[in-house]
Amino acid sequence: MMNSTMETQVDDLLRRMTLAEKIGQMTQAEKNSITPEEVAEYTIGSVLSGGGGNPTPNTAEAWAQMVGAFQEGARRSRLAIPLLYGVDAVHGHNNVYGATIFPHNIGLGASRDADLVERVARATACELAATQINWDFAPSVSVPQDIRWGRSKEGFSEEAALVSQLGAAYVRGLQQAERPVLGCAKHFLGDGGTAWGTTRRYSWIPGWWQSEDAQRWQIDQGDTVGEEAALLAIHLPPYIAAIEAGVGSIMVSYSSWNGTKMHKHRRLVTDCLKGELGFEGFVVSDWLGVSQLHADFSEAVVEAINAGLDMVMVPMAWRSFIDIMHRAVAAGRVAMARIDDAVRRILRVKFQMGLFVPQPAAMIDTTSIGSTDHRELAREAVRKSLVLLKTDRPDRPVLAEDERLLVAGRAADDIGLQCGGWTIDWQGRAGEITIGTTLLAALRDRIADPTRLTFHADGHFDVDHHAEVGLVVLNEPPYAEGEGDRADLSLTEAELQLVGRVRRHCERLIVVLYSGRPLLIDGLLAQADAIVAAWLPGTEAQGVAELLLGDHPFTGTLPFRWPRSMAQVGSHNDEPPLFPLGYGLR
Repeated sequence: MMNSTMETQVDDLLRRMTLAEKIGQMTQAEKNSITPEEVAEYTIGSVLSGGGGNPTPNTAEAWAQMVGAFQEGARRSRLAIPLLYGVDAVHGHNNVYGATIFPHNIGLGASRDADLVERVARATACELAATQINWDFAPSVSVPQDIRWGRSKEGFSEEAALVSQLGAAYVRGLQQAERPVLGCAKHFLGDGGTAWGTTRRYSWIPGWWQSEDAQRWQIDQGDTVGEEAALLAIHLPPYIAAIEAGVGSIMVSYSSWNGTKMHKHRRLVTDCLKGELGFEGFVVSDWLGVSQLHADFSEAVVEAINAGLDMVMVPMAWRSFIDIMHRAVAAGRVAMARIDDAVRRILRVKFQMGLFVPQPAAMIDTTSIGSTDHRELAREAVRKSLVLLKTDRPDRPVLAEDERLLVAGRAADDIGLQCGGWTIDWQGRAGEITIGTTLLAALRDRIADPTRLTFHADGHFDVDHHAEVGLVVLNEPPYAEGEGDRADLSLTEAELQLVGRVRRHCERLIVVLYSGRPLLIDGLLAQADAIVAAWLPGTEAQGVAELLLGDHPFTGTLPFRWPRSMAQVGSHNDEPPLFPLGYGLR
């Protein structure tokens, strides 16, 4: 909440601003499309790096210098209004090489540990602040109802109450950190309730969503269909909790509700969010989200602003946005009262964040990036996130250090595959994309006799090579957003064949599954003696090894029902799932 002194400061600053300066504050540009000099000239309110929007070289120092240059540009504007610099740090400061990468939200949801989530967010804020970034487009407080959705991993759970608890904890961790970072609850409203096959294509917007692939971009950004009571009951509680936790910004969803795009939904954005819920922060659009409203960008901008959007993410077309806003105000299509409300909300948040308080000049200190303490926290998060789905040893560790071990599966020794999407690049990628420890490296560190562990990624061991235990690591390929929409969540034939090859060489078989959602594993149940859902653990896979070896007990429980068949995905029919919500062997 703002105190009276801050409100007075906001009102005073607003009175001194020209229309051009106000419109500048409502503008968010992508870092490759604007210069620090233009930030100063147009009094730009925010700059962002999208997924993979990294400087060259991709080092913490280069990030700090890049962001600092834009901040210096803002300080050179007539009124020296500070800049908000935003990034999608959705599981740690995940764009930066060498940063600590935490488990994705689905893994944190399996921990059901609000204190842990708050500490993860605080560590993320620390690493963000070290690179001078002050706005995180997180947490996602989606409540995914159909795990075919490529953003299911960004949801803590299918259960609104758990999402509310953990989302609020994440907001507190960011905004109450030693150097606070603005949180952004997203995506308002109903992004987790969209129906398969309802994603639209826009002939006037080139890019990835033009795909007609039978899987890609089928449910992400789609339409949530149903009565208002159901929409509010399932998807609104996490926003209420985030507002109560003090979240300063909320991002609008690409998705629609009963055919109406959320980016122009005045009833939900203005009347519900700002009116009924009393949200005093500001509302921001998503990347090119406003452009989807209309082929005529002028019409789209007017619709979005009048619906209640306060800041518009116009990554490349920011000059057009500014020009359109000037013409819309002159023509009476957007009222000055709407402009003043938007800018007041943006300034209010900047004052609340302490951005107007002069900061002492200091050398860039990036020692917190990937620090030992943060990596140890990530290990703890991994340990608490794993769910034991099956074991033949209920009273013993899944794996003993003195057992001869065969390890297979490319993901066992691949940092990129264990981190998943939103890691260094928007979609993520395989390989040594950042600093961390793979499961294979962690096991080798623990098994004193190197001859007792043999690794072949493809599982092609010598015909006479046998061991007490075989460990197969299976993985979903990295993906983000609609690129991860998947019509069929079955394991591939190649994966089942890999499991079968290793099964012939061992007495016991353990399967560790890296995935952003539950997958269909009926084909594994008969072959595997133990199955572990490890989700996407991030850079610190020592936590996986520690649970397998019995250093700590399994405590994670399923934040989503685990389906028996595709018939259960998205429908929640009466047939019992393979494993129910909250399931997890101890």
